[in-house]
Amino acid sequence: MPYTSRHKEETRRRIVASARRLFNKRGFSEVSIDEIMGGIGLTRGGFYNHFATKDELFAEALRDMLDNPPKQTFDGVEIDFRAPPDVLARRIIGSYLSRSHFDDVEGGCPMIALPSDVARGGEPVKRAYRQVLDAIIGVFQASQENRSADARASAVTMATLCIGGMVLARAVDDDRFAAEIRDVAMNRALEAGGWDAGAPSVAAE
Repeated sequence: MPYTSRHKEETRRRIVASARRLFNKRGFSEVSIDEIMGGIGLTRGGFYNHFATKDELFAEALRDMLDNPPKQTFDGVEIDFRAPPDVLARRIIGSYLSRSHFDDVEGGCPMIALPSDVARGGEPVKRAYRQVLDAIIGVFQASQENRSADARASAVTMATLCIGGMVLARAVDDDRFAAEIRDVAMNRALEAGGWDAGAPSVAAE
C-alpha cells in the first residue's frame, strides 16, 4: 500500500529534525546520511525519496528554524513571536545568550553551530543561511523603527552580537570566560537596541 502524502511529509520533517540535531552537535561534514536516517529508524535508501543531496537537506535544516522556531524556554525567557517588537527583541537577546541555550548544543540555533560549514558550502546552503539571518535581523529592525536613526545598523549589530557571542562562548575551554563573553555580548546587544543592560551574571555562574 503506497504511503500517503501526509506520511511522506511527516517523514521529511523527521529527517530534517534528525539532521538539525546532528549538524548542530557535530557539523555538516562529520555527519553521514546513514546516521541521519538511523536516528529516526530508517535506512539510507529512504533519504533519496525526499532529498537529492545532503547539501539540499542542510539548506532545509537551516530554513526549518524560520518555519519551526525553537519552542524551548531558555533561562526562564519565553519567546512569544506575537509580542510587541521591542519586547520580542529583548527576549530573543536574553534567550539567545542564556546559559541554557549555551548548554543545549543539539537543540540550539543552527546559526551558531554551522557558519564554517556554510562558508564552505554551495549556493543553496549560503542562501538558506542568509535567509535565516535576514529574518533575525528583521525582527530586531522592527524593534528599532521608532528608536534609532539607523534601525538597520542597530539590528545588524544585535544579530552579530547574539550569534557571534555564542559562537565564541562555545569555542573557549574556560566556563567563566565563556560566561563573560555571553554577558558582554548580551549587554552590548541591549545597548545597541537602546535598552538598559542588565547586571553581569558572571559571578553567579
